[in-house]
Amino acid sequence: MKISPIKDTRRNKYRHAKPIAEINVTPFVDVMLVLLIIFMVTAPLLTTGIPINMPRGNVSNPSQQSQTVDITIDRQGQIFLQETPLALTELIEKLRAIKLTKPDLKIFLRGDQATDYGTVVAVASAIAESGFHNITLRTKPVGR
Repeated sequence: MKISPIKDTRRNKYRHAKPIAEINVTPFVDVMLVLLIIFMVTAPLLTTGIPINMPRGNVSNPSQQSQTVDITIDRQGQIFLQETPLALTELIEKLRAIKLTKPDLKIFLRGDQATDYGTVVAVASAIAESGFHNITLRTKPVGR
């Protein structure tokens, strides 16, 4: 009778196994879905905080850029630089100070639909008086 040696099956089983060359994308997809939800929730909060009823127009609004400043006139005629309320003389002083550091800045002028046209013209001339001549009037798109 012939005696055969006992084989160690544990070592032989892993000796012929090939490494897996696949990337597990499940965690990546999970992270991307969480980021998508976060951006969808926070995107509406990134708009300028002064609520106004802008007039409708056929002109498309330019995309928000980093080198822009929003000036808003609400229904009562109150003037806001970004979200800070200012008087017309204070607005001119602030814009002159901004002009010294950022001369190529674009100004977006937003006005409520019920705002007096004279107030909008006075603010536009104050902006021009402070040295900015690149003023864009913001409107709400017609379809919305």
